Amino acid sequence: MSIVLRGRGVVPGVVEGEALVSHETISGWGGIDPAKGVIIERRHELYGVSFAGKVLVFPGAKGSSGWSGFFQSTRLMGTAPLAMVFTHLTTKVALGAVVTRVPSMTGFDRDPVEVITTGDWVRVDADAGVVEVKPAL
Repeated sequence: MSIVLRGRGVVPGVVEGEALVSHETISGWGGIDPAKGVIIERRHELYGVSFAGKVLVFPGAKGSSGWSGFFQSTRLMGTAPLAMVFTHLTTKVALGAVVTRVPSMTGFDRDPVEVITTGDWVRVDADAGVVEVKPAL
């Protein structure tokens, strides 16, 4: 059984992949290692976990405007998330999504952080504004 979330595309595109969910905002400046695509913020719930090649589901960005530069580096180094699905649209996270150039969505009819679980298979269609979730078994 699939769950469908409807939202608004920020960066167009369609991808499918495994979800990585954070209930905490993510700091780009000093909170991630762009060379490895790993969260290095020591107190973060996903400390040491790689988001490379995953659909990153999170509330949004925190910290300075360096957030977008660090996420752009993940694209250049091949460690970017497959897609970004976030709850709160800010200029930091919007610019980060644009420079990372991965399908990104926000403005959902339900909170994706509460609906999606790490390990679920997710299809992000930012062109149509739809996220389809197939829960992990």
